[in-house]
Amino acid sequence: MDFETAHEFVVRQTLGTSADLPDTFIACLRQGKPPIPGQVTSLLLALKVLFEGLKHEPTLNRTLLKALLILSYESRQLYAQGQKAGVSWPPLLDEDLGRIAKTAQSILLGE
Repeated sequence: MDFETAHEFVVRQTLGTSADLPDTFIACLRQGKPPIPGQVTSLLLALKVLFEGLKHEPTLNRTLLKALLILSYESRQLYAQGQKAGVSWPPLLDEDLGRIAKTAQSILLGE
């Protein structure tokens, strides 16, 4: 995956509207549905590519910042809400969300 593809994928999986893209990562969580198989793996790969491409950049664009915030914060909130509502999340989703948040934080901090 190249940098542009990774950037587009992360933005689409987080900032796309549910009406246009009902099966994006964040749309699934908002609907109380588990992510599509392979979606988390693709997100983690895209985040790794973004990290490598941005680690020496002094600034980040606002769209990417918003996407990273949604991935690291809102996804965790939606997971917790789903648990309270009795959603049966995949067993590894909690750990996956931790990995996503850690990678997003690495991009934001450049380390």
